[in-house]
Amino acid sequence: MAAPAVTAGRLLRLRAAGAEGHCRRLRCAGLGRGFLLPASADENAAQTRHVAHFTFQPDRESQEHGQTQKMNLFQAITSALDNSLAKDPTAVIFGEDVAFGGVFRCTVGLRDKYGKDRVFNTPLCEQGIVGFGIGIAVTGATAIAEIQFADYIFPAFDQIVNEAAKYRYRSGDLFNCGNLTIRSPWGCVGHGALYHSQCPEAFFAHCPGIKSVIKTGRLLISHEAPLTGGFASEISSTVQEECFLNLEAPISRVCGYDTPFPHIFEPFYIPDKWKCYDALRKMINY
Repeated sequence: MAAPAVTAGRLLRLRAAGAEGHCRRLRCAGLGRGFLLPASADENAAQTRHVAHFTFQPDRESQEHGQTQKMNLFQAITSALDNSLAKDPTAVIFGEDVAFGGVFRCTVGLRDKYGKDRVFNTPLCEQGIVGFGIGIAVTGATAIAEIQFADYIFPAFDQIVNEAAKYRYRSGDLFNCGNLTIRSPWGCVGHGALYHSQCPEAFFAHCPGIKSVIKTGRLLISHEAPLTGGFASEISSTVQEECFLNLEAPISRVCGYDTPFPHIFEPFYIPDKWKCYDALRKMINY
């Protein structure tokens, strides 16, 4: 999940502004820890609250792989899966209804292109899907498993947490299933109610062995999972510990309510652009 670290390939410049407008560079130690240099020789000079200013410089567009193509998220996933199958002859994709393209159309055309032995359906058994994936990955192949909705990943919780995540540790690094990828859509899908709208990422984020990004002085964290005990709390506490001096406003959370996911009241439950807008406005005007 998110961590108070600079994303690879990105340049984050930090500057500290003193009371008289003089600037000093921040010395960074570790992940995002900034230590301010005094902006004035007078140690008793008043310091402004807004001491951190950030300039984000994105990477230049690379021409190494040719021109880019505009696509939506589903098409991007299909393209990534296509690339994986093309580059890795051991890669296989499996899950419920993936053969015809999947309910979200993320595997469209892949079965026709790579054959039924590499893109195939499974029974409606999540624990079987993950267990099968672990077995394939242990042999050295690349297993790409799909759980159709994250709401139904819980039957496979034991296989993911107690088997896949701990396989290398249990074997003393003799074996591993690191080639296993489990892909699952989560969150609001449009009137999915309580069984097709859950956000279970917090359950897995707490588990060692599973691998699942702070650029400004203001941080807004949003997820559709309930507010209390959500993973936003973990992100918030980590940023507070590591980057407190860089914050210019309290960390804000825009999350779901502490209730089961409703059906007809879905538009009022999910964090929408207006809730995020209100939170951002409060942070900017803080």
